[in-house]
Amino acid sequence: MEGIQEPRRPGGYAVRTLAVAACYYAAARLGLLRELTIGSAVVTPIWPPTGVAVAALLILGLSCWPGVALGAFLSVLSLTTPGPEVLGVLVGNTAAPVCAVLLLRRAGFRTGLGRLRDGVALVFLAALGAMVISATVGVGILVLKGSLPAPAFWPVWLAWWVGDAMGVLIVTPLLLLLHRARRPLSLRRWREATALAVVTCAVVPLAVYTSISMLFLVYPLIIWAALRFELAGSVLCALVTSVLATVAATEGAGAFAGLNRVEVMVKLQAFNGAMALTALLLSAVITEQRQTRRSVERACQELAEVLEHLTAGEAPPPRPPAGTDGPGDRSRPTGAP
Repeated sequence: MEGIQEPRRPGGYAVRTLAVAACYYAAARLGLLRELTIGSAVVTPIWPPTGVAVAALLILGLSCWPGVALGAFLSVLSLTTPGPEVLGVLVGNTAAPVCAVLLLRRAGFRTGLGRLRDGVALVFLAALGAMVISATVGVGILVLKGSLPAPAFWPVWLAWWVGDAMGVLIVTPLLLLLHRARRPLSLRRWREATALAVVTCAVVPLAVYTSISMLFLVYPLIIWAALRFELAGSVLCALVTSVLATVAATEGAGAFAGLNRVEVMVKLQAFNGAMALTALLLSAVITEQRQTRRSVERACQELAEVLEHLTAGEAPPPRPPAGTDGPGDRSRPTGAP
């Protein structure tokens, strides 16, 4: 699994730990802007800190887990008075991202998300699998403490689990993408990106806030973004759509009008989950196919050069070492058609 080296200096390690904690806390404050009440518990449809934690552990290494724990503690401290049960919540919120990264490492995950297996691993191992830990520990503590009645365990558990999973599905790919961003788009690509942004800003509010359920209109935008801009386009489009859908759901407006809280939660999470899965997996398939095509093109060009030298009675040119760009390398930055 790709990432940067572990910090060696104590000062650098402390700075990174504090930076992770600050980012976690800031993401928590953003997530708390929109809440849903399920029974007697307040949950968030999307919990961005889990995505921040998984991305930080993937990029900086598992040694920065104290930053995740510190950020989780500050988030809980801003909501309620600390008690003995806070320790259990911190353990769950820290263990879930750590387990997610361990599972991804075991699966050979690459942070570039350029293969279908990387997208599948992020969805099923990190998001849907590891986030069971935080949901089970958090809701279980609420039940044991008496803050939540036992019959409400499963509805709250489902909302907690999906909220954490959505944070991984939407926020983690975005942060990994920003970490690997290197080359800007060309002018022609910027024009198409601007057109996509304008259409998205026009269609998504219409699909979300109209009284007729037209949420399906966002899927052509997701496909367009994935086909033309791969992960960068599909993740950003999914993020904008998810945020607007969450706002409409918490306000009970548009496609979510006339529904009770449980129905709103189920409809919103089903829509956000399906959209995020489509964006992530489709972009991974497209990226993998384009990388395969470029590899075949390079191999064909190298073979043509070898045949040309053999026909002329010359020795074939030496092949470049593995992992370096040969003379026939025509690879382009991510998002190029």
